[in-house]
Amino acid sequence: MTELLIVLIKLSIVAIIIAVGAGTAPADISYLWQRPRLLIRSLIAMYVLVPLVAFVLVLVLPVTPGVKAALLVLAVSAGAPLLPKKLKLLRSPEYIFSLLATSSLVAIVVVPLWVALLAAYFNVTVDLPLAKVVMAIVKAILLPLAIGMVIRLMAPAVSARLSDAVIKLASPVLAVAAIVLLALHWGVVMATNWPGVVALAILLISALFIGHRMGGPHPDDRIALAVACATRHIGIALIVATEFRSPGTAVIVVSYIVTAVVISSLYLTWWGRKAAAATTPATPPS
Repeated sequence: MTELLIVLIKLSIVAIIIAVGAGTAPADISYLWQRPRLLIRSLIAMYVLVPLVAFVLVLVLPVTPGVKAALLVLAVSAGAPLLPKKLKLLRSPEYIFSLLATSSLVAIVVVPLWVALLAAYFNVTVDLPLAKVVMAIVKAILLPLAIGMVIRLMAPAVSARLSDAVIKLASPVLAVAAIVLLALHWGVVMATNWPGVVALAILLISALFIGHRMGGPHPDDRIALAVACATRHIGIALIVATEFRSPGTAVIVVSYIVTAVVISSLYLTWWGRKAAAATTPATPPS
C-alpha cells in the first residue's frame, strides 16, 4: 500500500509538470537566462541558503536520525513548486516555468554533490550515483516538461484548457495520496520529537523568508521564489529519501511538504489580499 501511494504521488507530480509545460510558451524557458542577476539569486536561494539552514539546524538541535535525514533530503531537493494554479495568477508565470527547467538542470550536478557532502559529514549511508540522479530528474521533470511543450506546439488552442484540467485532477490525487500515506504511518509522525518538529518548522519558515528576500525587486517574483524554496520538489525528495537508510524518512518528508503546501497557500492568499488592498482606490468621503 505504501509503495502504491508513493507511485501515485510521483505520477501526480509528473502530471502537474506536464500541465505546467502545456500551459506555458516554450520560449519562456529562457526568461531567467535573460536576467542573470535574478537567475543567480534564485539558484543561491534554492541550492545554497536553504541547505545551509538545514545544515545549521542539524548541528544545533538534538534531532532524531529520521528527522536528520529528512532535513538533508529536503535541503537538497529544490525544484518544482506544487501550487501551479495559484502561481499562474502572478505577473510573470514564465518565471515559474524557467525556474523549474533551469533548477532541474542545475540539480543534476548539485543534488549528488550536496548529498555526498552532507551524508559524509553526518555519517549517513547514501549510495546515489550521478546516473541515477540524471535519470530521476529526466523522468520526473525534464521529460514531463518536454511532453507539455510538445502538446502546446501541436495543439495550442486546447493546451491551456488541458493544462487546467490536468492540474484540477492531479492536485487532489496528490493531496489524497499524501494524506493517506501519513495516516497509514501516523506513528512515525507522532514519534517525531519536539526538536524535530521545531527544526522542520524553522526550515519551512526560513525557506519562505529566503525566497522572498532573494526574489528580486518585483513582488510576484519574490512570492514565486518563496514558494519554490519552501515546497521543494517532492519527486526528487522521495527519490533521495529512499537512499537514506533511516526509518520514516520518506514519511517525514511527505508530512513536511504537505505542511509546506498548506502554509504556502495561506501565504499566497495573504499576499493576494494585500496586493488587492493596495491597488483598490480609496472610497472618497461622502
